[in-house]
Amino acid sequence: MEDLMNSITPRVSIAPYAGASDNTAHVGAIIDRQGYESLTYLITTGVLSDADATFTVLLEDGEDPALADAATVTSAGLLGTAALASFTFADDNKSFKLGYVGEKRYTRLTITPANNTGAHFFSAVAVLGEPALCPTVNPPV
Repeated sequence: MEDLMNSITPRVSIAPYAGASDNTAHVGAIIDRQGYESLTYLITTGVLSDADATFTVLLEDGEDPALADAATVTSAGLLGTAALASFTFADDNKSFKLGYVGEKRYTRLTITPANNTGAHFFSAVAVLGEPALCPTVNPPV
């Protein structure tokens, strides 16, 4: 069996929390890919209370550490699509993934609710893979 644990580094993008009952965008942490050749975002949902809410995923990239140059990642820079990673009120307790194959150093995931008046629970983790140096440290830093 292959060893995945020692060749990945997870980073919190959007921490788990009890979501607000509004349409405020949830802007993730900026993820630095330096030293890694692959990046996949994993999104998990909990209970999504509103009966007609939708949650749209957006991935941005850039070369500036603060992402002052942020631009929406084109389809050529993605594995999967932002639409496939997006979800609705009917997707309680599910997982979604979105891969990044672009060339920029920094990325940021944003999840924006619409029609939301109920509490929502979700989180996102960036999984960095194919490190320049193995094994990766545990616990991740």
